[in-house]
Formats: sequence, structure tokens, C-alpha cells
Amino acid sequence: MRTIAVVNQKGGCGKTTVSINLASALAELDKKVLLVDMDPQSHCAVGLAVPEQQIEQSIYDVLISRSRNEPIRLQEILWQINDRLELAPASIDLSAFEQQMSGIPEREGCLKEVLEAVKDEYDVVVIDCPPAVSLLTFNALMAATDVLVPVETGYFALHGLSKQLDTLSILCKRCSQKVNVRVLASMYDIRTKMAREILGELRAHFSDKMFSTIVNFNTKIKEAASFGQPISEYDPASKGQRDFCALAEEVLGSQEKQQRREMVNSLAGQLESISASAHELLESTKPQIKIVDTPKEKTEEVPKVEALRPADTSTKLSDYYGVSQMEDAAVFVTLYPRAANVQVAGDFNNWQPSQTPMEKVGESGVWQTKLKLPQGRYRYRLVVDGQWQQDPYNEKTEMNPYGDLNSVLEVH
Repeated sequence: MRTIAVVNQKGGCGKTTVSINLASALAELDKKVLLVDMDPQSHCAVGLAVPEQQIEQSIYDVLISRSRNEPIRLQEILWQINDRLELAPASIDLSAFEQQMSGIPEREGCLKEVLEAVKDEYDVVVIDCPPAVSLLTFNALMAATDVLVPVETGYFALHGLSKQLDTLSILCKRCSQKVNVRVLASMYDIRTKMAREILGELRAHFSDKMFSTIVNFNTKIKEAASFGQPISEYDPASKGQRDFCALAEEVLGSQEKQQRREMVNSLAGQLESISASAHELLESTKPQIKIVDTPKEKTEEVPKVEALRPADTSTKLSDYYGVSQMEDAAVFVTLYPRAANVQVAGDFNNWQPSQTPMEKVGESGVWQTKLKLPQGRYRYRLVVDGQWQQDPYNEKTEMNPYGDLNSVLEVH
């Protein structure tokens, strides 16, 4: 049984869309497929029109039941999407999984144990992982035979890819099974020069670690999700459906190629190799950030970003974006070109994002705010159009009780 974990710490990369439509496309190829939703947001159920109010038990109940010596069979919580596709739905309860399993031995192998019991019933399992490094993600990696990393064809997606592969490499040193790790270019818009250039660089740097198939940006795929259907049902003749059919065929065909190819001894080895390539790619595509001097009469304002241009220097995004200390204040600067609203929530404002809105700098996509704080150690998260996430430009993090990462700020 193939078990494919779809992993990306960055939200908005099309991870759940890939999971749903890949599972559906594999079912179209006469494979018996199980889609497992490990994301507390439960978007797989939404994308397949499974009524949330009717989900009485989820994958959480199956996983947690092992520790309570009252095992629930996986079959008891499944929803049949069609003759060859079934869904193990998620629920918000998954947010508490890590806390509930604290101190339980072999807690990283719960999902692997569950799937082992049904290995003769399915040809392929697709796991939609949460957009965070957590016990849920590690359970998926421990159960996986394949890891698929969907990546947008944009510079900042590559920045996130490099960081996430570093993190996954550390987590997966404990995975002893041989795992095939591959990168998938998704949400590709051929009309933009940046997307074409990034795709070329991806192919050059990742070589055989990257799928030949590209999932193009397609409005039909988004429409299908809004109607609770995979693209195979919503518009079987669309380009989106052709992309996922090609991806499914490549996934199935890659097994024979992988058996002929000499494999590394562990998942960690492959991730380190891919991560090194990601770092090289970032070095070749770095932008230069120009800071406009602050007028003397406005010394309390945060410096503004004027423009992003191709770099001749080794300036790093993290040197400007993120959080830094300016005298007795903390300066938050981040980049979200498509966001309509960005806020900061942390233990310094009682986790109330409305109390600390960020200001957009012109049309650059840069957001910033300045907050006076006494000396101390603070935890915070960004809230982008209502979605909570860690600061992508702050490497200091710590796990919170909900299985996500909080960013950490130390004011001296």
C-alpha cells in the first residue's frame, strides 16, 4: 500500500486541493483510495461536501482511542465519497491531539498503526497534513512511503520551502523507513515571467526530485472546491483535471522507477539533499531591499521599504523582515502582497489581534507596526486575513498547546 503524505508548512500553497484531487484522480485510475485529513481545519470534508455537523467521529477519535485502550476501528468513521474513494475526516479536536498524547509512549506511530490494520483494503492512502510542524505531521511522516511537497512558483514560496525542508529533515531523522520525497510545482501561472523563471530554476535544481507534472493555476479547480467536488466530477474536460490525471499516473509510475533507483537510507537524507538545493536556488534569486532614510522630524516611525529589485549583494530577507528591537520598542515588518488585513496577536496584547493592526506600506505588499514593550520574552503569531500563522521571517519559535508554532521575541 502506497501512503502519500502531502506536506507543506506554508498555508495557501494548494496542499488540500492537491490532496483531494490527487486522491480522486487515483480513484479514477481504478485504485482503491483512502484520503486521511490530519488538518484540524477539516478542509477535506468541506472540499468534498461532507456536512460538518454530521461528522460524529473523526480521525482524532481513532488515534486517541489507542491510548485509552478502547480502540475505535477506522471503518467506523469513514465517509464513502464514491465507489473507490473514502474519507477519514478531521475535526477541530485534532488541535488538542499533542496535548492529549503527552507522555504516551510511541505516540508518533499512532497513524501508522491505524493504517497498518487496513493495508490490504486500499491501494493508496493520501494524507493531508496540517500547515505546521507538529505531532500530527510527524505521525503522517512515520506512516508515509512517499512525501509530496507542493510549492507555488513564486520567490517567497521558495523561501518557505527551504526553511520547511530544514525542519522536516530534523524531524525525520527518526524515520527509519525508505521514503520517496518529491516536489510538485503547483498554482503555476504561465502568464507571469516570474512563474516561468522560478519553474525553470526549480527544474534545474531539483532534477529527478521533482514531478514532471505541473498543476497549473485554474479557476475551475477553485470553483469545484466551492461546490464540494473534486475537479474530476465538476469539470472532467478541464485542464485542471488533465493535470491531476497526469500527476496520478506519474505517482503510480514512479514506484517502478524508485525501485530501480538507489535510495538513501532515510527520509532525512533526501530532505537534506533537497534543502541544500533550495538554499542554492534562493541564493540565485535573492532580491535587494532598499530602505528609505527616515526624516529627522519623524524618528519614531518605522523605516519604509521602497522597492524590491534583483540583487547584486547577499542581502537576506530576514535581515529586514520579521521582528527587531528599536530602542524600547519592537518593530514588526512582514510581506503579504495579497493580504487585505494583517494583525499581530501575542501574550503582550492578551492574544487579541484587533489591538495590534499592522499598517500597509503603499502598494509594496509590506506591512509594519511598532509596539513599545518592557524587557521580557514574548510569544506571538500573525493573523493574515483571519488566518493565524507563525511569522515566516522569525526563526525563533516554540510549540504551543495546539500543536502549532508560536514565534518568539526577546526584548532586552
